[in-house]
Amino acid sequence: MNDRVAVHPGFEALPATYQARFAEAAAEGGFFFSLDWFANLHRTALAQTAVRIYGVESGDGALRLALPLIHRKSVSGLAAPRELAACANFYSSLFGPMLAPDAAPRQQDFLLLAQAIAGETPACDAVNLHPMDIDAPFFGMCVAGFRQAGMAVQTYFCFGNWYLQVNGRSYREYAESLPSRLKNTLARKSRQIAASHDVRLTILTGEAQVAEGIAAFERVYRSSWKPAEAHPDFIPGLIRLCARQGWLRLGLAHVDGEPAAAQLWIVSHGVASIYKLAYDERFASLSIGSLLTAHLMQHVIDVDRVREVDYLTGDDAYKRDWMSHRRERWGMMAFQLRTPRGLLAAARHIGGHRLKRLWQRLARSS
Repeated sequence: MNDRVAVHPGFEALPATYQARFAEAAAEGGFFFSLDWFANLHRTALAQTAVRIYGVESGDGALRLALPLIHRKSVSGLAAPRELAACANFYSSLFGPMLAPDAAPRQQDFLLLAQAIAGETPACDAVNLHPMDIDAPFFGMCVAGFRQAGMAVQTYFCFGNWYLQVNGRSYREYAESLPSRLKNTLARKSRQIAASHDVRLTILTGEAQVAEGIAAFERVYRSSWKPAEAHPDFIPGLIRLCARQGWLRLGLAHVDGEPAAAQLWIVSHGVASIYKLAYDERFASLSIGSLLTAHLMQHVIDVDRVREVDYLTGDDAYKRDWMSHRRERWGMMAFQLRTPRGLLAAARHIGGHRLKRLWQRLARSS
């Protein structure tokens, strides 16, 4: 029996094999691969798109890989490409295929997937997958698969990702490794704030505390320097699902009874992800955000015993003070050279001279 590609139109009624594969991928790669993550993201931030979950299934019905994609329900403008994209946006720090945990990824699976997408009617003009782990074996296989399927491919840098390898240390041992400037700031500000203010640092973890946590987080966020959330239902939905799954570590700092700082951390499968930070600007001189970070760091290292702390998206300078290593997240765009809009998009992204060489190579192989 031959392998085949199946397509499912949503997250709600997936076959049991697909649900199991998402759960396995989350256990291996973290919460960004969980079905709950994708469902909340699509419901609150990507509802204007339609879901297409592609699955490469073997002849005996086993699911080899699944890839959750989205496309706009309508295309505006004559030159706008019909694009399939990762079910991801600026809330996403990692994306990739859901792979079988007990088998190495296979190049032929990615080729079969790419051929199925390239051959769809109506034709897809472009495929945009991001942000992915450039060091993962599947990244190169994905690029090669779409190229072998006759599409022009361009890879691009998304962002740097700073993280900490705990290596079995206690928080005290970790804290000793921090830069002197940061250690001095934490010690000095802790003394100053304790001498002149009533400070309370708490970490909310359970479902019973969700309403309190969301209200406090949103109050701090409104008083911070950050712009309003583009999708206001996303963070409350994320907090609820994290509480339901036991992943929630919502840190709150109160100064003289007022919420001064809030941090949403997510602890899943041995990794603590620092997802969202905010502090009330009135308390900026107290370094209350740094004190809350240290409090949460102590909890996830000494209580949760995580193996890694992940600062997720971006190369912000302050992150390297807390973290030990850096890696990169990259994206991949594949352009359909057999459609006018795909060809135009390829010309815009790749450039005319290189595109001409790709077209000649494609013509020779046809």
